Amino acid sequence: MPVVVGVTFRNAGKMYYFDPGALELREGMNVLAQTSRGLELGTVVLEPKEVTAGEIVTPLKGITRIATEEDREQARANRAREQEAFGICQQKIGQHALPMKLIEVESTFDGSRMVFYFGAESRVDFRTLVKDLAGTFKTRIELRQVGVRDEAKLIGGIGTCGRPLCCATFLANFEPVGIKMAKEQGLSLNPLKISGVCGRLLCCLNYEFPIYREAKERFPKVNSEVTTPRGPGKVIEIGVLKETVTVLFPEGGHAQFPLAELSRDASGPTAAGGLCRKEGSRHRRPCQQAAGPLNACGHACPAQPAAAPSDGGQRAPAPQAPPPAVAAPSGDPAPAQPGAPPAGKRSGRHRRWRRRRSQNSPPPTA
Repeated sequence: MPVVVGVTFRNAGKMYYFDPGALELREGMNVLAQTSRGLELGTVVLEPKEVTAGEIVTPLKGITRIATEEDREQARANRAREQEAFGICQQKIGQHALPMKLIEVESTFDGSRMVFYFGAESRVDFRTLVKDLAGTFKTRIELRQVGVRDEAKLIGGIGTCGRPLCCATFLANFEPVGIKMAKEQGLSLNPLKISGVCGRLLCCLNYEFPIYREAKERFPKVNSEVTTPRGPGKVIEIGVLKETVTVLFPEGGHAQFPLAELSRDASGPTAAGGLCRKEGSRHRRPCQQAAGPLNACGHACPAQPAAAPSDGGQRAPAPQAPPPAVAAPSGDPAPAQPGAPPAGKRSGRHRRWRRRRSQNSPPPTA
């Protein structure tokens, strides 16, 4: 199996595989590697290890060399050049009156390319700006428009939790986040409380969502009937972390019980063959409740009938075909077929067919 080393080129950036060759690399070392944008200075985040051929993209590029003190000095000079280019580009944007906000400037290690990241509400025609910047810096210029989440990742900041933004510290990729994650965790749906500095839903909603979803499968559904040590009642709230269930009693009042003390109510409304709810839909088969631990839907639904064996055993009889129609004696009306219109009446389709046929038929000959 091929041996690779993981290298990143910016803080909280993606990790790329390279061929270490004969170099002895350790985590945290600075190396120079040839990328699609040119020679760049990166940091080793994964020491050499063996991977399968399906985990890499061939051909695998190699590490050029281990960075020296002169290389680090050049990298610091590039950072100073990026700060200077940032101010110049902002002046150029004002001169061209472009509706864009400059976010960051990035230069390759060898200075052969400069990338300007900007944000805008719509598409921006920046062709004249690119020509002006290329004439100023005498190098290849790229302008890339990014979204609000990438803007927060590039700028950084402090989140509502008081810690640095996850996307700017350790998140390499943005995972999709939906409002369902906040509902499953019982969080407030106030946009001000579940949105980040970028204005989108918090990325951290995705961290504990699988745990809540798996844990809720052991709890009864809200509004389902259960039996408690104090008698039957209806579930009004569940506590996933404490593994407790709050039950409302018919005579009034409510109480909180551990999940292990609950069982299904055999005298509930679904014990008479009603339909139970699961995942917001209705089962197509009756729900039967019995004593025992609660399942995912809060009831004991009957299992599906087992399939017939492939060989051996008795199979279910095949449905019989309807008997053929028997012609009635002359003078007697034919027996009506199931679903057929009453005798003496024709369907609308038949009448339309007769009308079209009479209109298209040739005139009778003498």
